[in-house]
Amino acid sequence: MPTRSTVILGTGSYAPERVLTNEDLSRMVDTSDEWIRARSGIRERRIAAAGEATSDLAVQAARRALEDAGVGAADIDLLIVATVTPDYPMPSTACVVQHKLGVPSAAACFDMNAACSGFIYALDTACALIGSGRYRKALVIGAEKLSSVVDWQDRGTCLLFGDGAGAAVVGPGDKPGTGLIGTRLGALGEDTDLLCIPGGGSRSPTTAESFGRGDHFIKMKGKEVFKLAVRVMEEAARDILEQHGLAATQIGLVIPHQANLRIIDAIAQYLELPVERFFVNVDRYGNTSAASIPIALDEARRAGRIKPGDLTLLVAFGAGLTYGSALIRW
Repeated sequence: MPTRSTVILGTGSYAPERVLTNEDLSRMVDTSDEWIRARSGIRERRIAAAGEATSDLAVQAARRALEDAGVGAADIDLLIVATVTPDYPMPSTACVVQHKLGVPSAAACFDMNAACSGFIYALDTACALIGSGRYRKALVIGAEKLSSVVDWQDRGTCLLFGDGAGAAVVGPGDKPGTGLIGTRLGALGEDTDLLCIPGGGSRSPTTAESFGRGDHFIKMKGKEVFKLAVRVMEEAARDILEQHGLAATQIGLVIPHQANLRIIDAIAQYLELPVERFFVNVDRYGNTSAASIPIALDEARRAGRIKPGDLTLLVAFGAGLTYGSALIRW
């Protein structure tokens, strides 16, 4: 963990203008609003414009986070973008965002791929680097254009995902015991096939044949992912609480990965917390992967759900399968 306190100085989020409702989807695939809501809690999601890339979403969220923090782009010396939908395989989306924002060339910029757990992974990394004293201020972004990797004829996945971005500015704190006070990260590499994009990498380069098979689209074994998600998120939440001698009832707000309302309800039951203690916006955005938690975090702060002195628990799972939890005292 960091040797000095590291705090979130500001947050921001951005969602594309286009809203794709369940009714819209019912005209594209064999489904209905009632069916989707019953199985996921989602009623709509945002879809980026054709010319809108992940970096464009990231920049919008980043600008709002910088404004909220009262920090200029020139003050950032570490920039991390968590994403599974980068603008390009190479270079990193972080470098594209750096240029668009005007972040100095002396800043370290890189992407992080931990799927839906990506923001927690990136936040932990940024806080550790700032805590070491090697960096002063970090911009951590979770951004996704999942509509670009969704098969709109696959009812098992196209109903779930949306586009968006969230960001946080992180810097050293002056009050011991505040900021990021603990994380629990992990992965189940034996389960990589449960949620993946099989084509386009070195194992299966893009060819006419792989493109024809739809290997560049998200593939998911939904039932297996659901079961594992509930288990690992509960364990990650319990582990971080036990590490710090805390009871779940001491948490002011839980911000879970927004994948499925049934998963969130199950976590609430296992932790014996009222669901009202959980921030939920999956109904409006669907699953935005690495953008999910930072969007929810920004909305929770701006809605007054987080106050000084509060403890907030972040918890997520994602392809890999990765998982993570983080405790923040404000």
